[in-house]
Amino acid sequence: MGEVAASVVVGGTRPRVLIENSEYWLRNHGDMAMMQMTIERIRHRWPGARVAVLTDSPMLLRALFGDVEAITVGDADPWGPPTWWENLAEQIGPQLVGPIAIAVLCVRVWLPQKARGARNRLRRAWRVLIGRPEEMVPPPPRVAVTRGSFAAAEAATVIIALGGGYLTDADRAQSNRVFGLMEHAVAHGVPVALVGQGLGPLDDPALRERAAGALGAASVIALREGRRGPALLESLGVSGDRVVVTGDDAIELAYRARTDEVGTDIGVCLRVADYSPVALAAQECVGRVVRTVAAAHDGAIAPLAIAEYQSQDRISTLPLVAGYPKVREMPHKYAHPSAVIERVTACRVVLTGAYHLAVFALSQGIPVVALTSTAYYDDKFYGLAEMFGTGITVVHFDDPDLEAVLTGALTDAWDSAHEVREPLRARAAEQIAASTDTLYGLLDSVAAGHAAMTGRADT
Repeated sequence: MGEVAASVVVGGTRPRVLIENSEYWLRNHGDMAMMQMTIERIRHRWPGARVAVLTDSPMLLRALFGDVEAITVGDADPWGPPTWWENLAEQIGPQLVGPIAIAVLCVRVWLPQKARGARNRLRRAWRVLIGRPEEMVPPPPRVAVTRGSFAAAEAATVIIALGGGYLTDADRAQSNRVFGLMEHAVAHGVPVALVGQGLGPLDDPALRERAAGALGAASVIALREGRRGPALLESLGVSGDRVVVTGDDAIELAYRARTDEVGTDIGVCLRVADYSPVALAAQECVGRVVRTVAAAHDGAIAPLAIAEYQSQDRISTLPLVAGYPKVREMPHKYAHPSAVIERVTACRVVLTGAYHLAVFALSQGIPVVALTSTAYYDDKFYGLAEMFGTGITVVHFDDPDLEAVLTGALTDAWDSAHEVREPLRARAAEQIAASTDTLYGLLDSVAAGHAAMTGRADT
């Protein structure tokens, strides 16, 4: 991809890179790991570029990632200078800033949303009570204020949508938010790229129609897997010459943490959510299995969390290890994703229902047993299995012999730790090269395009 420029100027000014972040509250370690690697790669290729992230929590963003610029959807001056409290947050760090930032968001965003929901439920109940069903037509969907994100897009040099599993029927609101931003950017002549994406399932006709238009206009779509994404894009009419399978952008951050020693712990994370339902009996089964296998090898259990929004993974994971004598302390709720990765490094195997914990483990050469209850997670984990080729076993919660199957899979993973280590790391290195080259190629193309339009060399 050529030499890195000492400095980059696009269109006569410092380039502005706007990152569409899939999780605006910054409470998912997988999303933050992808963000860190994308920011690092942009800064390496375009030194001096202005890098901004769409977020609901400017303070927490600065505490986690330093001089990255924060832009909110309602920002009146999106590319303006940071506030004093954002600069302060950078100095004091995420463990102090995090609780304050999330408390503010709960008061400003979460509580009003709950109040609106309660009010609408009362209205529906009243209409039923008074016998006026004709008035029960649902109100039009509430449209979030987008002046900040749209204004930021108009003034950007390029927009990069980070990877994630949000372009799917299971996350319609986020899908529409991203598609709307893409449509607005393209209408204003700003190139858009998607990196490390996990697409689908995408069956809703209205969502598919919007996806076809938005994704069809993207400059590059880099996918984290080749199992479903390419075929889905083809079914939407997206040209294959702009589609590439690269792997997940968080792989490099985990790969850097690899060590020569094989760990001794069993890492575990159970994801329970509307999009990942797990019956109580199945949850209890997972706990019995992980405790039994750990005891058989005199190993410690390391409970881990990827999704920290409302302590999602903590609430479902900590009960699994209750009563076991050797339990590692979980990383701090507002820790940097590297702290979670470091804890994974000490594991010999990982049992997870969270996709990015599997990425963190496989990238270091650590075998994984993955838990799934939906087609959404089937695509995630089987796609990951194809990208790494070995070292991951997928177990379905509806298996009638769940306890025996899970015990066998976890025991086999423990026994195979030495065998799969180097093949997994080799596949990780290949994906790192592919995702890095794709992003560098995009940035080079954007710079070349501006140089051609202005008739000048912009490096």
